[in-house]
Amino acid sequence: MAEELILQQGPKAEQYQNLMPQIQAIVEGESDVIANLANICAALKQQFDWLWIGFYLVKDDELVLGPFQGPIACTRIAKGRGVCGTAWQQQQVMIVPDVDQFPGHIACSSASKSEIVLPIMKNGVCLGVLDIDSDELDQFDEIDAAYLQQLILTIEKFI
Repeated sequence: MAEELILQQGPKAEQYQNLMPQIQAIVEGESDVIANLANICAALKQQFDWLWIGFYLVKDDELVLGPFQGPIACTRIAKGRGVCGTAWQQQQVMIVPDVDQFPGHIACSSASKSEIVLPIMKNGVCLGVLDIDSDELDQFDEIDAAYLQQLILTIEKFI
């Protein structure tokens, strides 16, 4: 496992193209889910420096906070509540350009302005979500969704 990331500046797609193989190398051969999720959060935080990056895992019919990087977060989220709960319920990627415009948004941090949430699926069941918040409006787009969905496919192999 690499102990240091090689970070790249420039267009977002190039940053992802540089980072994804490094994340793959970090998780390859490691069987501990929490360790892998924690390192994925750290790698994304180092590369993109978003406000908050983390995982919520489904436990007893609610999302429970997992590994993350950033400010203190909400610990539990009900299905259908906020962006994370909605992504879980609908089993689809949610891109929110302005969280203040999202009905029922859960404000874990007042600094959060935009968000992307991706469900983690295995055998047709949502096991959790990857949640990323930015302190800038309209931070996330289809480029983020496409590359982060590739990352989710990696996660689905070990979760």
